[in-house]
This record gives sequence, structure tokens and C-alpha cells, in this order.
Amino acid sequence: MSFPIVVLISGSGSNLQALIDQSLSGDLDIEIKAVISNKADAYGLTRAKDAGIPTHHLNHKEFESREAFDAALQTCIDQHQPKLVVLAGFMRILSEGFTRHYQGRMLNIHPSLLPKYKGLNTHQRAIDAGDEIHGVSVHFVSAELDAGAVIVQAKTDIDAEETADSLARKVHNLEHIIYPLAVKWFSQDRLKEVNNKAILDENPLAETGFAYN
Repeated sequence: MSFPIVVLISGSGSNLQALIDQSLSGDLDIEIKAVISNKADAYGLTRAKDAGIPTHHLNHKEFESREAFDAALQTCIDQHQPKLVVLAGFMRILSEGFTRHYQGRMLNIHPSLLPKYKGLNTHQRAIDAGDEIHGVSVHFVSAELDAGAVIVQAKTDIDAEETADSLARKVHNLEHIIYPLAVKWFSQDRLKEVNNKAILDENPLAETGFAYN
């Protein structure tokens, strides 16, 4: 039986598409039980529908608090009984109760080499800092923003004439490689979180996770 996951999105869903493509090719033995978005016009919902995946839209603006939205989101997720929740461009800060409920079974991808550049505008911040290397991290989700245990990172050079847009394109290409890889490790029971540390094949990973390149 394929490994059941639920994917949360807010935008175009390119990482969702990478997961769909690898599951269809047989490289990733998963079943995406549902795709949930907080934005009705997220293109990722179209990607899911085209692949025959059930979709849900929960508008966070219709809830009186972050906790109320998260409670409804949790109910929506849990009806599909996933073993893993994958945040793929889900642009919401999650409440502590929600993250605790999915502790050790929720992943996120962040466009920087964590712990550098938590939050937004990571590509421009790396350029403005004069960095020569930038990249992307997959990590377990914790209550603190972009602070969960790092699983895997991939790096790219920052060229002399780099712009935030050109750097984003390079990072996106890396995202589509390492996110399915982390999901694959988890689905094969090779990856877990113990005491806020990522463990791969029973070996604790470094603070910056597995170095893909």
C-alpha cells in the first residue's frame, strides 16, 4: 500500500507537481490523499485536480483566529489519515497546538541554508549580504518559524550578476530534487525526528542536515 500524505499549499504548487511526477513515475511510493489550500485561486489546486487528487479550500480570512483556522485545518487533514503532512509553499504561520499535533510527521521546505535567513525574501537577503552560496533546506516543522530540525540541504552559487529572480529559479530546481528525496526517506521509515533532531538510517544528522551537494 502506498504511503499516504496530505500536501498543504498557498500558491503555484511546483513542489506538489514534483511529488506528483515522481509518484506517477514510480520513483516515490506515495499516495497524495488530498491537497489543501488557504487560497482558492492557488494554481496548485488545478495541478491536484488534473492528477485526480481530492482538493479542499479553507479561507483563513473567514476564521476569527489563527487557532480557529488551524483547528479546522487539522480536522480537514485528519479525515484523510495521512502519515505525513507536507507543506509545499503553505504561507501560514502555524499555531503551537497544530505543530504539536503533527510533531515528527510534518515537513517544510525553506529557500535558504537554515539557520540563515528564516522568514521571507531570502534570495535578496543572501545577495545583499554578499553571500557566495545560497540554497534550500527541508526540515521538520516546529512551533518556532523555520526552526525545526534540518533534514537535507542543497546549495547553489550566487553569481556576480545574480538577481533575486534568477537565484529563485536556481533554488526552485534544487527544491524539486530534495523535497521528494526527504519524503521518500520518511515513507521508507528511514527518517524520523527524535528530541528535535533529524535521524536518518538511525544516525543523527548534523545541524544543517544531509548535504545533497
